[in-house]
Amino acid sequence: MNTSFTALSNENRAVLSTKEAAYHLGRRPQTLLKWACYEAGPIRPVRIHGRLAWRVEDLKRILCGGV
Repeated sequence: MNTSFTALSNENRAVLSTKEAAYHLGRRPQTLLKWACYEAGPIRPVRIHGRLAWRVEDLKRILCGGV
């Protein structure tokens, strides 16, 4: 399955799925799920109808060296 991701700089949405966020951070989706479970990662997800979503602004902040 060929999955293409929108560049983070061109992203129009406010939140991304775990798979998309993991791609941009260079991590495995399981890592982000662990961050969410233990509330121990550099960013925290929001829950939308029981699903995890990751804020684009948080992803950009992390990738620019912010904490």
